[in-house]
Amino acid sequence: MTDHAGTSAAPVPEHLAADLTAAVRRMARRMRTAAPDTGLTASQRSALARLDEAPATTAALARAELVRPQSMRLTVGALEEQGLVARTPDPSDGRQAVMSVTEKGRGVLAGLRAAKNDWLSAAITDELDEREQRRLADAVLLLERLVRK
Repeated sequence: MTDHAGTSAAPVPEHLAADLTAAVRRMARRMRTAAPDTGLTASQRSALARLDEAPATTAALARAELVRPQSMRLTVGALEEQGLVARTPDPSDGRQAVMSVTEKGRGVLAGLRAAKNDWLSAAITDELDEREQRRLADAVLLLERLVRK
């Protein structure tokens, strides 16, 4: 690996962080373009995916997504109108509702994930030889280690 000066010295962590951030941003943007148009906003897709991990109240979802509860209520309301999420009473606090993904919502998520995975799988096959694919597999392990902290 070469650093920004073109030498074989160890990369400067600050430069590597900036390059990785830019590459991840471009990868995420490219994967979004590979997904079918569902009519969902980025916020709606994110909330739907988070609810697929675990049902939650709107307030808990807002905290997890780092948005105001009012904004999340609008987001969840739009998902509910489309039949992608359903509301049930919170068993521990009857004043609140727990939101969960419906079968229709799971289908939308599955379609989005499959399209992104298909594009990425094809790109890996078309653009990287076996040695590069092994290096990418190693990089995935390193990225997973970074995000576990």
